[in-house]
Amino acid sequence: MKNVIKSVKGTRDFYPDEMAKRQWLIRKLSEASEAFGYQMYEGPCLETIDLYAAKSGEELVKEQAFVFNDRGGDPITLRPELTPTLARMVASKQNLLTFPLRWWSFGPFWRYERPQKGRTREFFQWNIDQIGSDSVQADAELLAVAATFLKNVGLTPEQVKLYVNDRRLMDGELSKIEISAEQKPLMLRLIDRIDKLPADIWNEKVLAEGLTAEQLLAIRELLENRELWRESEQMKTLFGLLEALDVAQYVSYDPKIIRGLDYYTGTVFEAHAVNGEFRAILGGGHYANLVGDVGGNPLPGVGFAMGDVVIMLVLEAFGLIPEDLVDPETLFVTVFSEETLAESIRLSSELRAAGFKVIQAEPEKLAKQFKYADRLGLSRALVLGPEEIEGQTVVVKDLHTYEQVSVKREKLIDYLRQI
Repeated sequence: MKNVIKSVKGTRDFYPDEMAKRQWLIRKLSEASEAFGYQMYEGPCLETIDLYAAKSGEELVKEQAFVFNDRGGDPITLRPELTPTLARMVASKQNLLTFPLRWWSFGPFWRYERPQKGRTREFFQWNIDQIGSDSVQADAELLAVAATFLKNVGLTPEQVKLYVNDRRLMDGELSKIEISAEQKPLMLRLIDRIDKLPADIWNEKVLAEGLTAEQLLAIRELLENRELWRESEQMKTLFGLLEALDVAQYVSYDPKIIRGLDYYTGTVFEAHAVNGEFRAILGGGHYANLVGDVGGNPLPGVGFAMGDVVIMLVLEAFGLIPEDLVDPETLFVTVFSEETLAESIRLSSELRAAGFKVIQAEPEKLAKQFKYADRLGLSRALVLGPEEIEGQTVVVKDLHTYEQVSVKREKLIDYLRQI
């Protein structure tokens, strides 16, 4: 074992049991996406660094992206996120697309970060966006998609909440505190980090930007005002639509929700565990001009992303990942002896042609074959011995109850479809 080559730091191996969990997660987020009419798409895993330098933020480009030169000397990167790729794809065929677009994707991404619980360098991410609508209805719909996913996996509003804010509302409130236009971008980034820094350190950073103690106090009071949304017509409309969508119980207002990426311009939201253990389970918001920034005609949009690492930790913590994700309906066709092997294989082929999933055993003692099938988590084994071949029957054995029944060969497929 000392000579086994190690995997790259921050990456994961997906053995079949872990892969089954990932496939289960994909099915759940696919159900939520497609329930609202979103179509699946995908982009390349390699992009030019210029695509992210345009709008993703200096920290992501300079510190988190895996950047290298291709053999022609051009700087490219393993994609750290998908929204800029989406914008580029839309801009490339803008005149051929029907808006608003409803697109979703699930694929791999890379960020150069210190691996820790809930954070890896290679991860998989659900991305879902609506492009071409500037309405509050679009914002509400994306929040409803997120809430539907939470419902689908069994998470309740008492366990996970979607916290929402509006950057336009915060911009207006900061103006009332006399925060200058030059100070606002950094101030918003500091607000985004308020729960990640000790209070005294955060206060020092705010004052270091030239704000007065009175302004600091006013910002602190602003960030505690959970009723501030009532002063925004957009926010009031949003919560009304969430009631109509029957997901309002999953959504709360929080003035500290800002989102760090530069391209968000309106509604922003994040999902957090209510007990405080898991933050930013998913996050997203409204952007006004992402497509225009990569060369297309200006188009608004709203979307969010959810990484697989944190959500699986959340589901594990609440005991919501199914214990047995092996498909129990896969059939196990045994082999009575070397002499009957060809007939067993022929039976397996007939069953596959009829649409069944089949694992074909190899010749060995039947007891060992049954034990192997049981360890795989399968429910039924089919036995085809000399007597069955002669009588044109098949024995169907329940591996949980050990009950078995002899079925005529010509009626086997109908029988298996009914049980």
